[in-house]
Amino acid sequence: MTVNSSFSSNDSLPDCRFTGPASFLFITHYITNILLLLPLCILVLYLGLQRWQQQRSTSTAAAMTHSDSFTYHMVTMELVGVLGSIFNLCGVFLYRSDILLLGKYFWSFTWYGEAFFHILTCVERYLAVIHPVTYLTLRGERGIRIRNISIGCVWLLSVGSISFVIIKHFILLDFCFLILSLIIVSFYSLSVLCVLIRPGPGEQGGDRERVDQSKRRAFYTILAILGVLLLRSSANLAWASLHMLRQGSECTTTAATDWFNLPSSLVLPLLFLHRAGTLACCKNNS
Repeated sequence: MTVNSSFSSNDSLPDCRFTGPASFLFITHYITNILLLLPLCILVLYLGLQRWQQQRSTSTAAAMTHSDSFTYHMVTMELVGVLGSIFNLCGVFLYRSDILLLGKYFWSFTWYGEAFFHILTCVERYLAVIHPVTYLTLRGERGIRIRNISIGCVWLLSVGSISFVIIKHFILLDFCFLILSLIIVSFYSLSVLCVLIRPGPGEQGGDRERVDQSKRRAFYTILAILGVLLLRSSANLAWASLHMLRQGSECTTTAATDWFNLPSSLVLPLLFLHRAGTLACCKNNS
């Protein structure tokens, strides 16, 4: 989640996408996004479709979890971001700033959607660990209704966030949103981590292994999301400082900072594949 660093209000930024050393960084970033995210998102949606068909064909199939639902919608948004990368790549090769502008809108949509779904995932893990009784009550129809309303709000807010691009001081708005999301995710993540590192009273007898597995899964999920958020936040805070101080090349720092957005795009799909046992490392360990 960059501070929409790709969309600087500096008019010279689109020009350095076409020529100069920064152009190579932008092009390789767009190509990497397409090659990594496109097959990954398609695989996640394919597995989700298989589970949905299984759930319809047999009553013994497990219901969709809230975190899986968040992942399905997030990878759908990531496909929109992939489309934005394709437009940006075409705009660079065709020397068309209007195509770059279209890609910018798609990127803004995905950028905000990513953050919202990371927050929802951390809230879901927080409830599961800190308030397990409340979380169990939310696994029924009432919880599904609340989840669907939350997802709908994320889509609406992400679409509305596209209008921020045309606001003069949108970088300040993006920066405030970055800090707010960092505070929210850090609070929920640290609260969960503090509980997970302490042994609970129910971890005895035959349920010990099952409880430990559940705690490890929640621990890795929270730690991964918090890690990528801290990574991209640190990079973007450094970029914002350089931008305000006018130190260094804006094009080069912007292109380099965009690379720190990639782990945040990959974390939820990879965690989903890890839970599904699709990754080769998971098969070897099982």
